[in-house]
Amino acid sequence: MHRLLVRPPSPRLAEGELTHLDRVPVDAGLAREQWERYVTAFRERGWSVTELDPADEHADGVFVEDTVVVFGDLAVLTRPGAASRRGELDSVRPVVERLGLDLAEIAAPATLEGGDVLKVGRTAYVGRSSRTDDAGIAALDELLAPRGWQVVAVPVSKALHLKSAVTALPDGTVVGHPPLVDDPDVFERFLPVPEPEGTAVVVLDERTVLMSAAAPRSAEIFREHGLHVVTTPVTELEKLEGCVTCLSVRLR
Repeated sequence: MHRLLVRPPSPRLAEGELTHLDRVPVDAGLAREQWERYVTAFRERGWSVTELDPADEHADGVFVEDTVVVFGDLAVLTRPGAASRRGELDSVRPVVERLGLDLAEIAAPATLEGGDVLKVGRTAYVGRSSRTDDAGIAALDELLAPRGWQVVAVPVSKALHLKSAVTALPDGTVVGHPPLVDDPDVFERFLPVPEPEGTAVVVLDERTVLMSAAAPRSAEIFREHGLHVVTTPVTELEKLEGCVTCLSVRLR
């Protein structure tokens, strides 16, 4: 069974970190409604949902993907580049331990955030961003190489995380909005999309993807590629540089 780890948004969401966007008003109540619709989309398709305890003191806690990355039977607890987010790990660690996975951690002073890790087959593309540094990438490579994974560093300067700029369809095609992508030639197959909100897709199954409702033209491109597209509004999370990928950790 596919499993989903999520955390409800904090009432202090509007105070979250921002890097590339200007701060605008955020409706915390609407954000909670949108988060619930997001989780429902997974439940309706048979995913088992594990909800982390609220961490209302952490404005960015809803973006749980940044705190742990799972590679088969290995869970890697990250070390966020934003110091304000490191306290989130205290409530993530015990939940991950209960999953029965091998557990590893990125040690100081290296930094790595899960939003910078894009898995395609047995390749982990890792964004070298303002949140993930060379030491973090090297530490991940050291953990993954013995397990048969290849780690490929990717420059990220135009978006917060790698997965703010690109994600992958079920067949491994990487999709992204060209103005946000530093080097599309890094990827074996790259499909440009016309909207920045269209860069982020979550694979629900081999024929279905979940994405933001704010990218209808991108959704149509994915349908033309034979995919069933599920859309959900995440406007309030997008104001904090969030997207559909960073709201959960997916275990398959």
